[in-house]
Order: sequence, then C-alpha cells, then structure tokens
Amino acid sequence: MSLTKTLTVISDGNIEDPLTFKKTMEDVDKDEWINAMNLEMESMYFNSIWDLIDRHDGVKPVGCKWIYKRKRGEDGQVQTFRARLVAKGYTQVEGVDYEETFLPIAILKSI
Repeated sequence: MSLTKTLTVISDGNIEDPLTFKKTMEDVDKDEWINAMNLEMESMYFNSIWDLIDRHDGVKPVGCKWIYKRKRGEDGQVQTFRARLVAKGYTQVEGVDYEETFLPIAILKSI
C-alpha cells in the first residue's frame, strides 16, 4: 500500500441493536434477525414451552415482546444474532390476572 492511499476501517461495534420488531424489519441485517426469530420459535416448539388452549371469557392473555441482541466476539465483530421472545409479565395485576407466584430455589446440598 502506498503512502498516498489510506485505509478506512468502519467498525460495526457502534451499531445499536433494534428495540422493536418494526425497527428490526428496517435493519440492514433483517434476514439475520428473521433467522434468529425462526430459531427461537422452533426451540420453543420443540421444548414444549407452551400449550395452546381456548381463551376463557374475562381472561386477559399476557402479551409478548421480541428482544434482539448481536453477540460479538473478542474482536468486536458480530458472531451471532439472538432473538428472544419474552412475556410482558409486568402487565399483569396481582389478584386479577394471577393469585400467587412461585420461585424455584435449589438447596445447595441437593445439587
């Protein structure tokens, strides 16, 4: 390379992950995000994450939201695209949408 030429390197480390489905579909990496969402849905299906049931009158379903994350290697380059479907549990009202909560805790001796 001669001294008169310069090399410009643009790092993608400053690219922000999309916060909404709409932004994801407008992202330059749209196809990668679609693949990541398909993998998440396949994983949920094969792991029997939920059962489809008829909705009863007066029952408000819990909504969901996609969370998107570019996983980077030590060099800062994108290694994989992750999409996770999460429940909007914060929309539920105690005593209306649910009665009690459960938190599984393991005792160290039993592990």
